[in-house]
Amino acid sequence: MKRTGLLWMAVVAIITTGCSRGETPKTQGAEQRPAAIGTGGAASNDVKSDDDFVRDVAIMNMAEIELSRIALAKGTSPDVKSFAQRMIDDHGAAGDKLKSVVGGAQIEWPAQLDDKYRKNVDELAKKQGSDFDRDYAEAMVHGHQDLAARLESRLDLQSVTDWKAAAAGRTQSKAMPEPKAEMGDVGVRPQKSDNALTIKINQWAADTYPVTQKHLDTARTLENAVKKRSTN
Repeated sequence: MKRTGLLWMAVVAIITTGCSRGETPKTQGAEQRPAAIGTGGAASNDVKSDDDFVRDVAIMNMAEIELSRIALAKGTSPDVKSFAQRMIDDHGAAGDKLKSVVGGAQIEWPAQLDDKYRKNVDELAKKQGSDFDRDYAEAMVHGHQDLAARLESRLDLQSVTDWKAAAAGRTQSKAMPEPKAEMGDVGVRPQKSDNALTIKINQWAADTYPVTQKHLDTARTLENAVKKRSTN
């Protein structure tokens, strides 16, 4: 009887141990299973869509042109009028090129300025004489700063840094070198993408950026000259 009882207790112990060993891996497997990996990422959330970018820069281009048309009619300085004509020509060409790049794509081209830029145009149109020249030059500085920053969102930032360093190194006076004539060997590279349309838009941004920086540099020079004349 004692032997039978001991044998039976041993069998029960073995069965109990085996069951608990068999259940443990299942529990660990459920706890250690890796979480599902999402398809999204922070980078994709931070980058605006092609639609937003095209709309932004198209409106910026339109604003530069409208402000400069007013400057041709109301500017009192020959330098202001000359700069205004250059803005009309260069921004008109840049806008036409971008419109051609996105032609056929499902991107809505803005038909007119938004409220922010319309207000800026209307306020400048009320100015006269030296006040107009000063405010126009200031608007050109701010406008090109905004445009350059927007373009940089579509560029390889290391190439932008390299381009700026090269431009500064080649500056013989206070004026930035002409990008097409003197900076042809230093390229601004577009940001990479797997989307064919995005690649074209980014390349447009890379082509437009050096000219925009030249406009900004010239606008700053013009602003300083106009302010100096108004204080004399």
